[in-house]
Amino acid sequence: MIDKALLKPRLAPLVATMPMFAAASTSAGDTTPVYLLSDLDISQMAQDTGEPQINRSADGGPLSIGGRTFANGVGTRAASRFVVDLNGLALEFSAEVGADDSAGADGGGVVFKVIGDGKTLFESKILRGGDEAESIRVPLADVKRLMLLVEGGGSSCPADWAEAKLIMKRKDPVPVVVPFVPEEAVILTPPPPRGPRVNGARIFGVRPGSPFFYTIPATGDRPMTFAADGLPSGLHLDPQTGCITGCLKEKSVYAVTLRAKNALGEAKRDFRIVVGDRIALTPPMGWNSWNCWGDAVSQEKVLSSARAMLDKGLVQHGWSYVNIDDGWQGRRGGPGLAIQPNAKFPDMKSLGDQIHGMGLRFGIYSSPWKGTYAGHIGSSCDNADGTYEWIEDGDCNGNFRCKNPPEHHGFGKVPFIGQDSKQWAEWGVDYLKYDWAPIDASHTEAMGRALLMSGRDIVYSLSNNADPAGAADWARLSHCWRTTIDIHDSWRSMSRIGFHQDPWTPFAGPGHWPDPDMLVVGKVGWGPTLHPSRLSPNEQYTHISLWCLLSAPLLIGCDLAQLDGFTLSLLTNDEVLDVNQDPLGKPAIRVAQAGETEVWVKDMEDGSKAAGLFNRGYRAAPVAVRWSDLGLTDKQNVRDLWRQKDLGEFPDGFETGVPRHGVVLVRIEPASAQ
Repeated sequence: MIDKALLKPRLAPLVATMPMFAAASTSAGDTTPVYLLSDLDISQMAQDTGEPQINRSADGGPLSIGGRTFANGVGTRAASRFVVDLNGLALEFSAEVGADDSAGADGGGVVFKVIGDGKTLFESKILRGGDEAESIRVPLADVKRLMLLVEGGGSSCPADWAEAKLIMKRKDPVPVVVPFVPEEAVILTPPPPRGPRVNGARIFGVRPGSPFFYTIPATGDRPMTFAADGLPSGLHLDPQTGCITGCLKEKSVYAVTLRAKNALGEAKRDFRIVVGDRIALTPPMGWNSWNCWGDAVSQEKVLSSARAMLDKGLVQHGWSYVNIDDGWQGRRGGPGLAIQPNAKFPDMKSLGDQIHGMGLRFGIYSSPWKGTYAGHIGSSCDNADGTYEWIEDGDCNGNFRCKNPPEHHGFGKVPFIGQDSKQWAEWGVDYLKYDWAPIDASHTEAMGRALLMSGRDIVYSLSNNADPAGAADWARLSHCWRTTIDIHDSWRSMSRIGFHQDPWTPFAGPGHWPDPDMLVVGKVGWGPTLHPSRLSPNEQYTHISLWCLLSAPLLIGCDLAQLDGFTLSLLTNDEVLDVNQDPLGKPAIRVAQAGETEVWVKDMEDGSKAAGLFNRGYRAAPVAVRWSDLGLTDKQNVRDLWRQKDLGEFPDGFETGVPRHGVVLVRIEPASAQ
């Protein structure tokens, strides 16, 4: 979401002024007015950071694209949006566009779009600093509203609309700039009832002989007590905390009824405990430190997020993992020469114990390389004694790092995966993010074996950007695998990742989940400086809905201690989360597409269907789902999952209006089932 402080000058009433224009000759010899983009009221251009600039780049220098300097134009920064009412009186829009040279070749990429009345008229290729300018000449016959967009992957890359101009049919009326008004962050999720309600997954997997740990998620007034009918011998339930611990040694399936009770009543939920070879029978739900703190992560920051997960009630909705990403590693040491934490993590065992004491699970990060992406040591080394010549003693925070990490993005001669996995098990680790590229089967399998031998159930998540050609291996050897490069909080990044997961669908299911990366809602920042998500409220509803339909791992990336009410409502809608946690584990598929609208449908274990009606366009549009497309013939009941409200019975299908970049998420089941 855009920082409201940056929007204040853009929300002032528009003062109609006559822009300057030059005469242009038509083929008939007439003159037509030409309006330069720089002469319009660019204060109404909305961009994620900073302010647009006239005749200079967003970084303050000259407009420069591919070594060419332009005297006229507008410098902006991805992502940005500018809207002009043309009333059907424009002939053409033209410009030279590109990433400003100040971005540099590694400064991220941008895409320029020209949208006319909601239809894409022009879309550039991905342009980076140093690339040549791309020329635009877009006919605008009868276009009433023009939108100029710059999209990027979250890099805030400087981007130039050089020599940008509108050629009009006549002088009057002048183009009218539409003031930018941000979307209102409307909370759709109803508050949970004060009476008890048991939430979360309906199935849980554990290996024979492994420690069992599960906290019953339940909303409602406290105090609350918990019980479980049919709990097998070997497990113990704490009636005050709802935490189930113990050990089951034989393979079996147990049908259990979980119960929660407070002064206002009692609730129950069916629950299956599956003791067997598979764990992660539903997608993991939790938090990861990277999109919030980056390499600045510390023990206290992780504890802050764990406390917030508890205090803000996320644990009551099934959120459980608290995962440290890159940045915790110091040097090798101890009896097994395992990776030891740096000074920012003074007591990793105590950290794990505290997280478990809150009813939560504990995750960690490593790589099979000698050095990680952030420049810390990985799970291999060139020296058998575990010494790394390239480590610097670093800063006062104990960040032992290398000067040039890419030199160490390779496999060491000596693997330490056995020692590392044993150390993690001793710390009580429940989740491992294992990060390198390209992911390969041999290193994946080696760490998987080491985790199995650790004696602890550790969810094994591969990162990053797995090759679809190896999907069968990733599904066989791991519990989650990243299908993409890192996500950013931009519409382009999120939508391009989320709506292109089709190749992975056949390989998703209980115990093996394709991972389109973390959730970019709330305050994110990839380091010490955080900002509100640059996704609009509707885009955030799309993000959560799509990830739930895809049966994707749900890992929150923001600072949980700073959760606002809107973000909390996105993360605590139990009917939406039930779509993600459905025991069938079958991801949604696209069943219909018309222009910029799409319908994705997911089969549920109880025979119902969850459907996402998406509008990827730039203006509101109707979206319909037909029962015939779903193989249904009878009248169906439709329930709005975000609003938790029945919409009625429909004989042939369901149609509704969907806002730009928005979604309506519904559950469909036979009317006779109601």
